[in-house]
Amino acid sequence: MSQYPVLYVEDNADDVLLLRHAFKRADILDPVQFAQDGQEAIDYLAGAEKFSDRQKYPMPRLVLLDLKLPKKTGIEVLQWIREQPALRKLPVIILSASAQKSDVGRCYELGVNAFLVKPSSIDTLGDMCRAIQHFWLTYNVFPQDGSGAAEPIPKSEDSSSS
Repeated sequence: MSQYPVLYVEDNADDVLLLRHAFKRADILDPVQFAQDGQEAIDYLAGAEKFSDRQKYPMPRLVLLDLKLPKKTGIEVLQWIREQPALRKLPVIILSASAQKSDVGRCYELGVNAFLVKPSSIDTLGDMCRAIQHFWLTYNVFPQDGSGAAEPIPKSEDSSSS
């Protein structure tokens, strides 16, 4: 369907398998890329390290982000995304096992597009994946001004051009 993948940032291998299964059961054809921790998500989005090949690791059109991640938390990743001019409009959905009011509030303050609690059943997860597919990947219109998912971010935000 889409030439741009969904980036799912999750450190729990069981949750990754469940999401893969739910996407498959929901007949979601969009490719899904995975990052195992917050730093790997930032590296993926920045095109750093092993993610520099944009043919193999294209910019996502949507990020599904867990909160409790090693190296950098989901909140730190979200804050980093919103600080990058080229990524500010990239849709980010928190997909977390917890819905603590402080986390929900902080995520919305930082510009998250949605905060979803991971369901406990595979059927409900499939329903959630279908809803994400329909709204974000089928009906949603993405910006065409260079601030959307298709644009790579500059390697250094601090470099000056003279």
